[in-house]
Amino acid sequence: MGQGSFAGFPVLWGQDGAEVWEPSRTLWWARMDKPLIVVTGAGGFIGGHLVRDLLESAGARVRAVDLRPLDEWYQRFDEAENLQLDLAELGSCRQAAAGAQQIYNLAADMGGIGFIEGNKAACMLSVLINTHMLVAARESGAERFFYSSSACVYAAGHQMRPDVTALAEADAYPAMPEDGYGWEKLFSERMCRHFLEDYGLTTRVARYHNVYGPHGSFEGGREKAPAAICRKVAQAKLSGDHSIEIWGDGEQTRSFMYIDDCLRGSRLIMDGENHEPVNLGSSELVTINRLVDIVEEIAGVKLERRYDLGAPQGVRGRNSDNTLIAERYGWEPGISLQDGLTRTYRWIYDQLRSRSAVAVG
Repeated sequence: MGQGSFAGFPVLWGQDGAEVWEPSRTLWWARMDKPLIVVTGAGGFIGGHLVRDLLESAGARVRAVDLRPLDEWYQRFDEAENLQLDLAELGSCRQAAAGAQQIYNLAADMGGIGFIEGNKAACMLSVLINTHMLVAARESGAERFFYSSSACVYAAGHQMRPDVTALAEADAYPAMPEDGYGWEKLFSERMCRHFLEDYGLTTRVARYHNVYGPHGSFEGGREKAPAAICRKVAQAKLSGDHSIEIWGDGEQTRSFMYIDDCLRGSRLIMDGENHEPVNLGSSELVTINRLVDIVEEIAGVKLERRYDLGAPQGVRGRNSDNTLIAERYGWEPGISLQDGLTRTYRWIYDQLRSRSAVAVG
């Protein structure tokens, strides 16, 4: 039996040369009358959830694209066309964008504060992805293009205190964003703006604020604070070593948005008529110490805290001003940190527990 590929799926041939249809191909063809939506970064955390949401709630025809090998994606769905492509290359972007009505560009080389502070050049090279995806979107005749920017575009001078004033969209200028990652995001926002102004490509930009949830990185250096804290608490509970290391003094503040709110907001922004960047984040400000408190309560443990004052910490405080998103869309993220962390902790705990069970077995 031979093997090739079709629409991102394996194609098998029997000994007589006849094609053997895989179930995934039937699922894909059933949606061929739908407009095509492309999701880049689909093998990652937010991208995987977005593909699921578009398939399940919208019944959409989705092309999912990522640099990772397909078997390393956090979530992969037979109903989607799944492609492994290097979107830093223009030719790959043209392949990804071909025939698309809408493109959600979530692809980037990024991670938590430890990763972005130690990999500034790698983060900035993501500019190739958005630049080439914009070119490919224009060439292919895509109707709408969504870019996932970040709260890291905001000037550091507005984020010097834990009791920070929530960041409004205008606070990105005069520009002095997070070095490396933040500059790439801000430049790519400008690219989206000028592709709209010069070429008429409808672009939409959301500034994500600390998205978290299950089915994403929780170890290895790319994870963000909620996943890292959930992992550390779960490991402490499973191992019986009731201690936890916290980066910094724990009094730095952030807001954290659960993935379901991120998905709803992203789709509202994509389909809406606001062409300026808009915050997409929770306005529930907490210290990292309070974040640990909540996860300890969920896990039913109390841990001894060890503070690493030399570890990367980022800005002292950051929160999302949701005035604009509430005005334009009549909505803002509302899933509480308690609820979101409960779901996230349970998923991470189950991952670690199942891994331990396999190791013992």
